[in-house]
Amino acid sequence: MSTDPGNNGDGPSPQRLFRDKERGAICGVCAGVADYFGFNVSVVRILTVIGSLMFPIIFFIYIAMCLLLPVKPGQLYRDQQDERFWRSVRRSPSNTFSSVRHKFREMEARLERMERYVTSSRFNLDREFENLKRD
Repeated sequence: MSTDPGNNGDGPSPQRLFRDKERGAICGVCAGVADYFGFNVSVVRILTVIGSLMFPIIFFIYIAMCLLLPVKPGQLYRDQQDERFWRSVRRSPSNTFSSVRHKFREMEARLERMERYVTSSRFNLDREFENLKRD
């Protein structure tokens, strides 16, 4: 179990970077990075190999990530909808934020309509009619 602050203690955090040994070729680092950022794993592997040839420090960073990153747990997401949400956050954070903000605005507008109705005289009149129907 992860103890990430934004996780509420209900399992490993989907926001974390993991090594994906199931999809990985060597240690699963490239697969984990590709999954985390929403890239194609083949592209990440090719860039890692080319980068390691040009800049040897990348090879050492890869080895360090092999040793330091935890392995991706089998049940990282609660369901398919949860997985889609986290993948969309990684691919396009601004679009996800915009979508969430839009949903909250819709909920706020609905709540305002409900509050107006409950505090109106119409609500009391409708409630009186309901009481008459029951009697």
